[in-house]
Amino acid sequence: MPKQVDHEERRRRIAEAVCALIDAQGLEGVTLRDVAVRAEVSVGAVQRCFRTKEGMLQFALGHIGERVTERAHGRVLGSPAQSAASTVGHVVGEVALLGDERRAEARIWLAFLAAAAVNPALAAGLRNSYTGLEGLLARLVEETGVDAEGARREARTLLALADGLTGHMLVGHRTAAEAEELLHAHLAGLWARAGE
Repeated sequence: MPKQVDHEERRRRIAEAVCALIDAQGLEGVTLRDVAVRAEVSVGAVQRCFRTKEGMLQFALGHIGERVTERAHGRVLGSPAQSAASTVGHVVGEVALLGDERRAEARIWLAFLAAAAVNPALAAGLRNSYTGLEGLLARLVEETGVDAEGARREARTLLALADGLTGHMLVGHRTAAEAEELLHAHLAGLWARAGE
């Protein structure tokens, strides 16, 4: 009897292998052969899951974006008793990937971001992730008493700040602690303006 294959699980395993290779060698270091070795599957299995390398990279980008988004949503659902303001801070902290435990994800995310500047398909995937996160942040900011237009503007600002801080931390321009301090200072200013 042929072995049953969970194709979605295999696709996720391949995506994890892609992400591990990007973390270790950058996006240009991802080859089908290395992905197969890392995922412990044959090259043919990788090709059956993804018709092209481009499709494989798009899936891996979506995979990492979903992980970040799920953690952000988890911060909202996991702490219903906290204030809307502290929830915004926790969610932006998740998006900024500043902690040591998020360093690999930060490198992978920024590798995709750099590649997306010249790859329309990857850019579309990033826009999808940003749109979801922006909507979540806008709703949370609005719950603090900021009007709808101001909340949307602040959500865009927070996403840009998170990405910028991630990049600054990765290249050593800021430590993770300094980046967190800048993020908290921005949020404190927001809440002071919202309370006026």
